[in-house]
Amino acid sequence: MSHFHAVVWIDHVEAHVQHFTREDVQTKLVHGKPHRHLHTKRNAQASGHAAEDPEFFKKIAEALGDAQEILVVGPANAKTEFVKHLEAHAPQLRKKVVAVETVDHPSDGQVLAYARKHFRASDQMRGDLGAAR
Repeated sequence: MSHFHAVVWIDHVEAHVQHFTREDVQTKLVHGKPHRHLHTKRNAQASGHAAEDPEFFKKIAEALGDAQEILVVGPANAKTEFVKHLEAHAPQLRKKVVAVETVDHPSDGQVLAYARKHFRASDQMRGDLGAAR
């Protein structure tokens, strides 16, 4: 089943991709590389941040499939790194990203409720009242 809207909650370890309508939701979990806690040391060259994982970002892009409007949410930097990856490697999909917002670690249900509220408001602003697809 094709869904118009999708939301992805992402951190450096996993991404929760949800395609949804008013009545339906399909969820896919995408795993990145196992998480290692990084520490910085005085005068160290490393930043202490997890490195970007292009293969992880590619899997997320594939999981987003044919969604027409995408909301990207998550804590920290992974969400902006993912959007930057889309700009370089999947510009057609990047055009479908309508917003990138910071949220902490909500449940899948909370992310879905947040996304439905977001898209309901944006659909109403566009005058697309029947579009909560």
